[in-house]
Amino acid sequence: MSTDASLTRTVVVRNAEGLHARPADLLVRMASKYQAEIRIGKNSEWVDCKSILSLLTLGAAQGTELSVTADGIDAADAIDSITALFEAGFDDTSEK
Repeated sequence: MSTDASLTRTVVVRNAEGLHARPADLLVRMASKYQAEIRIGKNSEWVDCKSILSLLTLGAAQGTELSVTADGIDAADAIDSITALFEAGFDDTSEK
């Protein structure tokens, strides 16, 4: 019996600068903690969530709606963590 799961969730880019290099780096670091295959996309364009260059090609400005899909054993945890990162606007200042 397989314990793999496939989940999809919609997130919104909240930070004023959009999904630029710093938040893309945070997203890659977050996604890389999981074994799941994580993809993110808008419209029909899907990219690997563990690749900073791929994420930057999305050109996701503030207010852009993105879909996040995770497949694998830890997909639920991955989706929850990534959703929280988007909801916080990629605000990592609380750790400084």
